[in-house]
Amino acid sequence: MKLITRAQLGWPASAAPSQATTKGVKVHYLGSPVSTKLLSDHGECLALWKDIRRSHLANKTEGYSDVAYNHAACPHGYLLEGRGLRRRTGANGNQSLNQGHYAIVGLVGSSGLTEPTDAMLTAIRDGIDLHRNNGAGNEIKGHRDGYATACPGGPLYAWVKKGAPRPAEDDDEPGAAQPPAGTYTVKRGDTLTSIAAAHNTNPPDLAKLNRLADPNKLAIGQKLKVPAKPQPAPATKPPAVKPPAVKYEPYPGASFFLNGSRPALGKKSPIFTAMGKRLVAVGCGRYTVGPGPELGQADVNSYEAWQRKCGYTGTAAKWPPGKTTWDKLHVPKP
Repeated sequence: MKLITRAQLGWPASAAPSQATTKGVKVHYLGSPVSTKLLSDHGECLALWKDIRRSHLANKTEGYSDVAYNHAACPHGYLLEGRGLRRRTGANGNQSLNQGHYAIVGLVGSSGLTEPTDAMLTAIRDGIDLHRNNGAGNEIKGHRDGYATACPGGPLYAWVKKGAPRPAEDDDEPGAAQPPAGTYTVKRGDTLTSIAAAHNTNPPDLAKLNRLADPNKLAIGQKLKVPAKPQPAPATKPPAVKPPAVKYEPYPGASFFLNGSRPALGKKSPIFTAMGKRLVAVGCGRYTVGPGPELGQADVNSYEAWQRKCGYTGTAAKWPPGKTTWDKLHVPKP
């Protein structure tokens, strides 16, 4: 389970009332347009979740004590803490329904992003099991069960009606695509390239198979799906394709910015000047002099401010630059 806690989101303890037990969990969706940007940028998921909480707290008519849901699930497989465990939800429609079930919302909506990813379904199921271990009964229902609403939308409700199976279990149904042969557990020193090579595939296909938001960020102990069979070599070599012209410098890789595990302070490159100018342009500059071609602490402080602005917190916001935030910054080619 990939859990992001309230503390990691920068939120205080929930003020929602306690609810030690329920009959089970109800699944929700947002019921409004949701941007497909969430699929490629986990920072957008965190920003949306924080916006939902702000809007609920600002709703004087409903009088929410906190974000209405106990948890949310994002397309990248993260379970985002809301009210949390053993707290009464405010999402099920009325007090009687709120007392009956906890609530988990999938970050999908009525348009834009409407189909839950396998990773999102896994995160919702992780949340259901977590609540079952902390006071919830065995019922799994949709918001519309007992309340007049379209929530949780067609795709999620169809999944709920099947018993909310984990995607790997669902794939075993007749006629469904068979799952990969197994999984690989990430070890210290592994990269997506080395794992792909060991399983006769390539990094882009492996990243797509696992719906990785940032292929450069693997965690020790993380489980990755691997292909069932080695991919055969093409019968003929495809014609060379000239890569399209790019406006920005490709991501240099984390090792470029580090000296071991520390910032490579004092390293000179015109890319640092270009990076610094972009950081100033987006309002994250922390310079008293410069920026210049020599990497300094002001560059590190400025980039960490940018990563926080993109929605990252804690160690995820620390130096060095990640590929997602680097691409989003649009550093021009020096």
